[in-house]
Amino acid sequence: MPDSEVNSESMSQKKDTKRPYLIVLGNEKGGSGKSTTAMHIVVALLHEGYRVGTIDLDARQKSLTRYIENRRAHSASNEIDLVQPVEKVVPKSEYRTSDAAETDEKERFEATYMELASIVDVVVIDCPGSDTFLSRLAHTAADTLVTPVNDSFVDLDLLARVDPVTHRVIGPSLYAEMVWKARQRRSLADGSTIDWVVLRNRVGALHAKNKERVEGVLKELSKRIGMRHIPGLGERVIYREMFLAGLTLLDLKQSKGVDGKGMSLSHVAARQEVRGLLNALNLPFRKMKAS
Repeated sequence: MPDSEVNSESMSQKKDTKRPYLIVLGNEKGGSGKSTTAMHIVVALLHEGYRVGTIDLDARQKSLTRYIENRRAHSASNEIDLVQPVEKVVPKSEYRTSDAAETDEKERFEATYMELASIVDVVVIDCPGSDTFLSRLAHTAADTLVTPVNDSFVDLDLLARVDPVTHRVIGPSLYAEMVWKARQRRSLADGSTIDWVVLRNRVGALHAKNKERVEGVLKELSKRIGMRHIPGLGERVIYREMFLAGLTLLDLKQSKGVDGKGMSLSHVAARQEVRGLLNALNLPFRKMKAS
């Protein structure tokens, strides 16, 4: 069976070879905000002048790709020159045997990456909300892995098994173990590390016992499995409203808002939230540009 390790000759980071930085949005649970988070990261980097490509590995739903298609349509119909990424989709193989399917998917994944490699600075990959071979390929290739989770023990269950009484971590769950294996494969392939960032989406503004317990679990996990956790996107209607127009909060000033009435104070606060998210990712190429 083919290993879920990408070709080190074509995709590994080398000192003498410039290649796009890979940001992977991964989570084996749907509804965590992967595609919305991915789109805001993409547009934020585009606004900073980076050339960005996207690879959608969920060819059935294509949430990120649909978001981008809506953006192009909105830009054309309203005659607005919105910054755009170069988008690609890699569907699952139609081969019936697992060996043939995985070989096919690995070849198409690497070929898609190579198509983008010569024309972009950053590639953002949106994984499906399930464990697939394509998703494992992307995790192994990641420079920064972003795992959005809702601020609840339902979502944390994919990261760790938690004692129901003491709320202490018993051990890592299946997804955390998969990331650990991806890190091992990456280290063996080219000696690189994967910066794993857990993004806490929909965190409530008010203090609550559940919020405090979730924070405690994430702090313990950070020490045990080597990941970072940062604030993500809040529970705001505006994030869901913008999908049909393909917009993000960073576009609202240019497009005069979703409804044409301009930006509210709530929108301004949410935009700061997105900028804070991007800064908290600590992407090394942004630091290099700033210096």
